[in-house]
Amino acid sequence: MLTPIIFWGASGHAKVLHEFMRQTGFEVVALVDNQPGIPSPLHSVPVLHGKEGLLAWMHNQQLTSPRALVAIGGARGKDRLDLQNWLSNRGFIISTVIHPTAFVAGGVALGAGSQALAQSAIGVESAVGSACIINTAASVDHECVLRDGVHIGPGATLAGCVEVGAFSFVGAGAVVLPRLRIGAHSIVGAGAVVTKDVPDNVVVFGNPARIIRQNV
Repeated sequence: MLTPIIFWGASGHAKVLHEFMRQTGFEVVALVDNQPGIPSPLHSVPVLHGKEGLLAWMHNQQLTSPRALVAIGGARGKDRLDLQNWLSNRGFIISTVIHPTAFVAGGVALGAGSQALAQSAIGVESAVGSACIINTAASVDHECVLRDGVHIGPGATLAGCVEVGAFSFVGAGAVVLPRLRIGAHSIVGAGAVVTKDVPDNVVVFGNPARIIRQNV
């Protein structure tokens, strides 16, 4: 029997997660979005408007220990974690999901709400915080540390012993060389090659990656 789950988010990332939910034992029963009146991206699954809409809907349901997952991608890790905490504080169990084709080394624990998507890999002795996304075909090698709310974009590569600070985003196809640190609230642009530490609150692009502006 499938376990009911709601997604916060009703756009592309919800579609990505929905694709493998049944394979991992879940059935999506509702979506929540702050944008009113948007059509559902999932056939026959309703879209509820914001926190009030979700609470009103839940009042009429018979769900025991309801499950939830925040389906918001991009560089919105802080939003992901804030919404996740709000849901948790209202009795939702925050799920952690791993696509059947993803590789997660033995002993690696993913924090609440984190998501390892199709063909991604997380190497031995790595640590993944809460509300993280390791996107399609991303590679997180041995002994990496991802703090809360990190997003590693599609096809990005973190070589061994890389640390990524809270709420940072590593864009599609970027490469971070071994033993480097990406600061908190920073963005590594798509295709960048990071050859030295990146401070907090900056945006870097290029090969080698250079700071192009502050991330405010």
